[in-house]
Amino acid sequence: VGFPASRHAEFMANFWQRRPLLIRGLLDARGLEACCPLDRDELINLACTADAPARLIREAGGARPWQLQHGPFDAADFAPLPEEGWTLLVQQVDTLHPAVEQLREHFAFVPRWRLDDVMVSYAPPGGSVGAHVDNYDVFLIQGAGQRRWEVEPLPRSAEDEGLQPGLPVRVLTRFAPSFA
Repeated sequence: VGFPASRHAEFMANFWQRRPLLIRGLLDARGLEACCPLDRDELINLACTADAPARLIREAGGARPWQLQHGPFDAADFAPLPEEGWTLLVQQVDTLHPAVEQLREHFAFVPRWRLDDVMVSYAPPGGSVGAHVDNYDVFLIQGAGQRRWEVEPLPRSAEDEGLQPGLPVRVLTRFAPSFA
């Protein structure tokens, strides 16, 4: 898990805060299970506590596209969800689950003050948060399942984001991915 020590300086010099980097197979199934042993139901249970800031994003099927709900949730909130088209995001999972905290140790070569928290997401097929800009540094580790990640190579300024109006989530109007 993580990068070999011989690659730390190269990563910090050539990629960190400069450009995206995709590394396939960074975690095998056993490594993923060791770092994040949470399944869908355990993540939903965390989202139902006041200890874990959580958001539920529905892409469609509501009064308008891209609906956003903030937790804490009740378990009954998840029963009527469709089989596709939504995403659950739970932040600060590393403070609540020791195994997830250990994931951070594999990236100790990045200054600790640059790593805010570990967010875990769950999405059934078709789940998305939309094309967006993260205004912070992000490590994404794909767990179980499949997802199509698309990355735009050049950073955008806040003035150039071009957001779809009237949505509770920041979805870009123009998005030109070069990595998928």
